[in-house]
Amino acid sequence: MTDWIDIGPLDAISPRGARVVKTRAGCVAVFRTGDDRVYALDNTCPHRGGPLAEGIIHGASVTCPLHNWVFDLETGIAKGADSGSVATHPARVEDGRIYLDLSQLESRKAA
Repeated sequence: MTDWIDIGPLDAISPRGARVVKTRAGCVAVFRTGDDRVYALDNTCPHRGGPLAEGIIHGASVTCPLHNWVFDLETGIAKGADSGSVATHPARVEDGRIYLDLSQLESRKAA
């Protein structure tokens, strides 16, 4: 079962930008690429806890602002020699609005 919530207009996130969505189930970083694709990942880098929403977005990747780990926005897997991953969450754009599926977050602690 999916639990889609409207988190706002696509235009509220600049191209190659991100924002943090705080939910009762946890914090999620929502990313907008330069070509308007939208991805959602856990906001915390597993390496040193860096806030991924503050990272640099390039193509379909984000670089952690603390130690330069690069994560694939689609899979959440670190690229290159680094090992690690972050959870991904389904996100979609419909009629210019971003929707996030919270069904995977239900068992997590509140933000």
